[in-house]
Amino acid sequence: MKKFTSVKDIPSIEKALATAFEVKNSKFGFQHLGKNKTMVLVFFNSSLRTRLSTQKAAQNMGMNTMVMNVNEDSWQLESEMGVVMDGKNAEHLREAIPVIGKYCDVIGVRAFAKFENREDDYAEKILSQFVQYAGVPVVSMEAATRHPLQSFADLVTIEEHKKVEKPKVVLTWAPHPRALPQAVPNSFVEWMRETDYELVVTHPKGYELAPEFMGDVQVEYDQKKAFEGADFIYAKNWASYTDYGQILSKDMSWTVDEAKMALTNDAKFMHCLPVRRNMVVSDGVIDSPNSIVVEQAYNREITAQAVLKMILENA
Repeated sequence: MKKFTSVKDIPSIEKALATAFEVKNSKFGFQHLGKNKTMVLVFFNSSLRTRLSTQKAAQNMGMNTMVMNVNEDSWQLESEMGVVMDGKNAEHLREAIPVIGKYCDVIGVRAFAKFENREDDYAEKILSQFVQYAGVPVVSMEAATRHPLQSFADLVTIEEHKKVEKPKVVLTWAPHPRALPQAVPNSFVEWMRETDYELVVTHPKGYELAPEFMGDVQVEYDQKKAFEGADFIYAKNWASYTDYGQILSKDMSWTVDEAKMALTNDAKFMHCLPVRRNMVVSDGVIDSPNSIVVEQAYNREITAQAVLKMILENA
């Protein structure tokens, strides 16, 4: 595996899951693969779980790690080609990326959507330049349109907790005070489409995800109907794709609460974190025994390590 930016980069869902469970059973059993190798983690945006889990995963593999917070630890970087660099940005990604690549064996990069221009965000201008110019494998630690490490962890978590072979998984929009990217829901839908689960997406009208991610996935605009018989509820906010980056609703009736969870098949509650309590989800739901958000977050370490194992085995 030469890069990890989406589900399309893994050999197969079966191989990815097998590798994740192999790693989980022996976290320190593959350090020979990472010995004397280095991973650089480049953050254009803030992080908690992604930074800690990916750094720990690399260390579990025996790798050295270096972390760079762009615009805090480095020159301010320009990403646009053809610009006259007479402003605040002192260095271009075109030079910075291959230099970083010379110092390491794998690069992780995190760069969110800017919500300034939909075409620019969905072209993944920053991530695509890292893939093109790094000269080493690149791992997406969340980009403008996808968060594959999160979705891989979501998949592992569902596999560990499912009670039926083909569970009903519901991705539900929830209210939030800020406009959030579509990366997590896009990626989650993309990964779930590779399984044989029953996937339902529910959200208010105007929050439809990009067609290339949704495919033929069912959309149910009635949240309570969507919850009926569900085995997993995954709550997440995202801003509008059609009215790009806009908040069209803060309707608190979409908050996931105990009454809605009672409609499910004793469903497990999932969220990628951080979560706005009593806006996205009630205290009663996230603090219940059916909340698996902490296990979900722990699996971020496992799946990041599985990705590194698949990359290093083919180095």
